[in-house]
Amino acid sequence: MKDKLTILISLSATDDAIDRLRRVCPSADIRIGPWITTFDQKLDASLLQGVDILLCEIPPTNFDDFDQLKWMQLTSAGYNHVLHLPLLERGIRVTNGLGNFDGPIGQWCNMMMLMWHREMLEQLANQKEKIWSQDGRYQRDIYGSTIGFWGYGGIARETARLAKSMGVTVHALTRDGKTRRRDMTYCVAGTGDPEGVLPDRVFAPSQLKEFLGGLDYLFLGMALTDETTGIIGEAELRMLKPSAVLINPTRAAIIEEQAMIRCMSEKWIRGASLDVHYAYPLPPEHPLWSMQNVILTPHISGSSASSHFMTRIYDIFGQNLARYINTRPLLNELTDAQLRGK
Repeated sequence: MKDKLTILISLSATDDAIDRLRRVCPSADIRIGPWITTFDQKLDASLLQGVDILLCEIPPTNFDDFDQLKWMQLTSAGYNHVLHLPLLERGIRVTNGLGNFDGPIGQWCNMMMLMWHREMLEQLANQKEKIWSQDGRYQRDIYGSTIGFWGYGGIARETARLAKSMGVTVHALTRDGKTRRRDMTYCVAGTGDPEGVLPDRVFAPSQLKEFLGGLDYLFLGMALTDETTGIIGEAELRMLKPSAVLINPTRAAIIEEQAMIRCMSEKWIRGASLDVHYAYPLPPEHPLWSMQNVILTPHISGSSASSHFMTRIYDIFGQNLARYINTRPLLNELTDAQLRGK
């Protein structure tokens, strides 16, 4: 470990945030660069030279100008936007923002479940038309419903915790039909399921049809990789009950686009809540905009504009910086397989 580390921060940096980092590493040379928010931005090469650690949302396009970068901390949970970089070739470690998004996305998912369960779209339409209706479908109790998590990461675990508090049955589909502790992933105190004990039942991939067929709500909790792109197509969507609702706050391309459009237009299932899309922004002519059985939000479930977001990012980074200095394992570190898109 070098006696003096050089850290480049491509984010908003408050005095409190910098003070915290200096308490962890008093000798660090901390550089504050422009906050890169689009994929076509570069930074002055002189700012990148000599940098050991990068904290950023999106790395600069002139990434090759880093001459000694050893570790990059991303603010996002997703990381497919850095897979084209020579990370493995240059031995650059990467950690992401897992855990920061769990709370707000978990809240969004449970809000969506309740909206569908209580037919809030209809009730809002009734309000607009001044229709007084106490129909029984507006009074359904979500207790005893079943939500299934395809992938049981941090967002799924916090969504499951909140759902369980309402008496919802929790199912999970994992790669090997098991859940595990998550000791090396950042988690806000009191949230999530670090022990992996909340699911009432865990399914293996060989049980996919049974898993999907028993759900009232399907939550997608997978990262987008080569293996998960398009993993859900017509066959999988047709395994769901006609009364089921799909909730996707992760990545749109996990579902084949044309299969998704057909599913909703032909009403194979009851509805879908989508916070992720096939284009950004979703073009006005895209058919999902006008479907009455779809709720769209513009990729805001993670609440990155929340006052808590940056505090938690610096908490993750501060904890990892202390670990890095003391040569301890880093939280949220991506594996070689993940950096290969597996």
